[in-house]
Amino acid sequence: MDRTTAEHHAIQSSNLITTLRFSQQAPMILERQLTSDKNLISSVIANQEEPGKYGILEQLFFSCLQTGDDKSALLCLEQLTRRFGSSDEKVMGLRGLYEEAIAKNQSDLEDCLRKYDLALSENPLNLPILKRRIALLRSISRPADAISSLVQLLKAIPTDAEAWCELADLYQSQGMSSQAIFSLEEALLIAPNAWNIHARLGEVLYICASAAEAGAVSEYLQKSIQYFCRSVELCDDYLRGFYGLALATSLQLRSMTLSRDSSTSTKDFLSAEKVKKLNVLAERKLEAIVNQRSANHQLWDHAQGELIATKELLDRINESP
Repeated sequence: MDRTTAEHHAIQSSNLITTLRFSQQAPMILERQLTSDKNLISSVIANQEEPGKYGILEQLFFSCLQTGDDKSALLCLEQLTRRFGSSDEKVMGLRGLYEEAIAKNQSDLEDCLRKYDLALSENPLNLPILKRRIALLRSISRPADAISSLVQLLKAIPTDAEAWCELADLYQSQGMSSQAIFSLEEALLIAPNAWNIHARLGEVLYICASAAEAGAVSEYLQKSIQYFCRSVELCDDYLRGFYGLALATSLQLRSMTLSRDSSTSTKDFLSAEKVKKLNVLAERKLEAIVNQRSANHQLWDHAQGELIATKELLDRINESP
């Protein structure tokens, strides 16, 4: 399993536990919301409607869909529809997501796509529907159409960092690394302090280095190390950033060892000594994070997938000669 896949499974595992526990509270939360709705008129008159009430319903809707509780998800959607109306853009996006989730076959998903196209013909800048359409195109294995749609969205709204990151993922999935790098760089112009985007760019550059010809490996790795360093500078306990830094510096050290001339070239700004120090720092920090979070049951439950993947990496490092 490569690093990207391992991280993906780690994040899924840790998030699923939290999502499952939240969705299991659906009957209690929905009953409380329904009781509150019975007093809607008096609450409006008193101007005491809880601002966070519908945010909780939206989160519950997502959790129920993820855990397969379609019935509770529909109840959440119906309450949101009653409050904001079926023509509300966000509600339209949530309904589209629900219909995608309950789709039984490809034909049902194509029907969802047609509904999105119809909604966009009436309002081309309906962002929730635009984004749902792009996600659906990706899920039914039409990445070229998804990329084209994202490019069009970004022409209209070039300051959407999330869309740039999604475009980068799509490009990377199609082996278009240079375009993915460009997209992530654009995202960082919008969100320069987003440590997760710095780490993601470091990952893409690391992947490029792994597949590059000998002459280009060091250049990719140095840039990768730069972005991982910036990531952990912005968030000093960001496990994913230190994980990537450990991998990138290890590969750079191996590359320097195999090179006929391991001295610093004119293109290098990182000496072997600096890379070694960063490698040791990353490994020590990973060990500290794993030990700290393993001892805390709440942290372990929340991110056990990430911690297991990190332990496996450290074991491999310790077994290396």
